[in-house]
Amino acid sequence: MKLSNLGRVVLASAISAGMAFSIIACGVSHTVDYVFVTASKGNTSGIGEISAYRVDSQSGALSNVPDSPFLSGGRNPVAEVTTPDGSTLYVANELDNTIVQFKIGSDGKLYPTSTVNTPGSEPMALAVSPSGKYLFVLDSFQPHNPVYTDLNPGPGGIIVYPIGTAGALGSPVANGNQSFWPLPFSPAGAAVSPNGNTVFVVSKSGSVPGTNGVVTAYTVGSDGTLTTVGGSPFAAGTTPNAIAADPTGRFIFVTDGASNQLLSYGVTLTGSIVPNVNGPTATGGLPDAVTVDPRGAFLYVANYNDPSVMAFAINPATGEVSAVATNGTYATQPGPNCVLVEPALGKYLYVSNFLDPTVTGLQINTTTGGIIATQGPEYKATAQPTCVAAVPHGNHATQHVQ
Repeated sequence: MKLSNLGRVVLASAISAGMAFSIIACGVSHTVDYVFVTASKGNTSGIGEISAYRVDSQSGALSNVPDSPFLSGGRNPVAEVTTPDGSTLYVANELDNTIVQFKIGSDGKLYPTSTVNTPGSEPMALAVSPSGKYLFVLDSFQPHNPVYTDLNPGPGGIIVYPIGTAGALGSPVANGNQSFWPLPFSPAGAAVSPNGNTVFVVSKSGSVPGTNGVVTAYTVGSDGTLTTVGGSPFAAGTTPNAIAADPTGRFIFVTDGASNQLLSYGVTLTGSIVPNVNGPTATGGLPDAVTVDPRGAFLYVANYNDPSVMAFAINPATGEVSAVATNGTYATQPGPNCVLVEPALGKYLYVSNFLDPTVTGLQINTTTGGIIATQGPEYKATAQPTCVAAVPHGNHATQHVQ
């Protein structure tokens, strides 16, 4: 925690009132994180917005950063991710096919610095390597002539951007004469292993639309090139829509939106995945987001149709998940679509509610995994919140969550 320097205090009754004011005005800062929430319909011009909040260490309450919300730099921002050093935020604007880079100020304010266009169209998911060396971007549709669209759908693509000085994005890593690696239809989310050696992508359909979903695994070379893991893509339920990796690198977890279930996989040394023999695990209606707490002990799923957040305990030996018995479910506002555990303390959880629009704040019991409301627990956001990201503040930089 950062303490302001009050200097030497000379006790005197004549100035005691002034001293008291000084202590109140310049006292302890309880901000431990900055939380950023993208919203697709915040501005009358059609440009999306990003709400920035301070997280109070003692209560988990959110308060607005001055000048928030900030413009996202494009239409329909649907995904965001921060760099491990907490200096940079990247936002994917789906309708403009752009990735906008923001510098994160020490006060939580956002400053746009550059914009890149993706090779394909409709970028919809982002992930950063734990080293901060690469940004992985999922395009809904890979480059094609004529152009793929929602009315003329095609397979997706994954692009690897090198991250340079001050978070600047370099040219995409080349895949032969292409600037992307092919993906199945309707890619929905990506997760990077903690050692940065493997990236996993979940897609709602296989090689043709309407087939069951898959997880595609790639090893990441020292130069950012991707190599498909043997046996990939792997079966992943009916319509998988979100993915998360645990901090040990031994498990990944996938939500299946159509079947209302959570799939658990073990990860081998080669990056292959093996379904958990005790799965799948039932969730609420239309699970739409999943995250693992920084300790790797608990997992949280946002159910869009219920609406609610559910807590699960992770068996550290097998990766098997089981519902938390006490305070294991919390009813949110309508349309929860993204869930995040803040990185500084790892004890507060935030959920964007697409249909409300609000952010739900919850406190995690770090022993049991149960969740209860923070003092809010609903915090105002701009229209149609789509995603949540966070960075630790000051000397609270203990872990990175994406």
